[in-house]
Amino acid sequence: MAHIVVVGAGTGGMPAAYELKDELGEGHEITLINERDYFQFTPSNPWVGVGWRSRNDITFSIDKYVSKKGIKFIAGRVDKIDPANNAITMENGDTLNYDYVIIATGPKLYFDEVEGSGPKGFTHSVCTVDHAEAFYADYQKQIEKGSGHIVVGAMPFASCFGPAYEFALIVDSDLRKRKIRDKFDITLVSSEPYIGHLGLGGVGDSKGMLESELRSKHIKWVVNAKTTKVEEGKLFVEELDAKGEIYDNHEIEFDIAMMLPAFFGVDAVAAVEGLCNPRGFVVVDDFHRNPTYQNIYSVGVCIAIPPVETTPVPTGAPKTGYMIESMVTSAVHNIKASLEGKEPYAKGTWTALCLADMGDTGAAFLAIPQIPPRNVAWFKKGKWVHLAKIAFEKYFIRKMKKGSSEPFYEKSVLKMMGVTRLK
Repeated sequence: MAHIVVVGAGTGGMPAAYELKDELGEGHEITLINERDYFQFTPSNPWVGVGWRSRNDITFSIDKYVSKKGIKFIAGRVDKIDPANNAITMENGDTLNYDYVIIATGPKLYFDEVEGSGPKGFTHSVCTVDHAEAFYADYQKQIEKGSGHIVVGAMPFASCFGPAYEFALIVDSDLRKRKIRDKFDITLVSSEPYIGHLGLGGVGDSKGMLESELRSKHIKWVVNAKTTKVEEGKLFVEELDAKGEIYDNHEIEFDIAMMLPAFFGVDAVAAVEGLCNPRGFVVVDDFHRNPTYQNIYSVGVCIAIPPVETTPVPTGAPKTGYMIESMVTSAVHNIKASLEGKEPYAKGTWTALCLADMGDTGAAFLAIPQIPPRNVAWFKKGKWVHLAKIAFEKYFIRKMKKGSSEPFYEKSVLKMMGVTRLK
């Protein structure tokens, strides 16, 4: 009997635990570890930030549901991973041994990279439900004041730009619904080289479409933006040109700001010699196992993917939902093959598929493969994307509570888009 440990219970880790249980059956032990005792549906955090969702809508107790599947759950922070001894040490000193481990921690939110940023500084994020709630508290105060300047964007080395666009447009939509949009200015400040780059070198006409959307909503923008520090009510930004030289300096005053941070590997993972790249992301092969430690697999935002291209301000490549779903299936099937004495064979997709809500409409993009040149580069806008995002939230949360490992994107989103098979 093997012991497989999954570290992290987000949108990659929790499905991984369920899929392991379904694939391996009762003959093996599955343990799921998460720093918090609750699951949070991260894609809904932008809605929490404007009060369209509450914590109770998008979180639930993990142990209550995974225990029904015979999965052991440990709520606590991993302090050390020791691959030489196949051991994990928890913050409280407890140690457990593993035969295989799937690292699905997500990233460390590296606010320290920009002085004055983050919850301990002067900007918000929507990367966790706690952060989104903190923004909403300040947002309500700003609404009571009746006017203000709201800045939304992404810091240097950020790798997930969709939520910045989502949040700027959701805030715009919320203010219009309150009939006070005319009292507020909104500015998007992004490390992308141009609007619609998305960390992907653009997808289809993402540049033109998103520029048009921002213009129609009276949202100003600064791109190639290297935010160097934040003070109370002020963002210091170097705007670079295509050569990476300073084109202009900005001191952008704001009343409230949501800036997505750079990502880094979580401490316990980044500290393992030979496991990660210089920024702490787990290096994996085509089978989602680490080349140095071949009983360590990794899925989700915490894996190392090279940038699509070199940009004046450093940007990373995003890992989208369908990609993560396929990573999970790849890792699980390869662990099963290894347990059966076979060679790994399953490979995840590098297809980027994203649904981005815009408050009362939405945009969807599909890039096959993620890195250009592509066989497919598709970008569409419509009310259907807004509705699909709502359906995704409800389906995924229900699926996690049921303990189901059924793929969502393959059976639902791709069918909705008229795509029956991706390669």
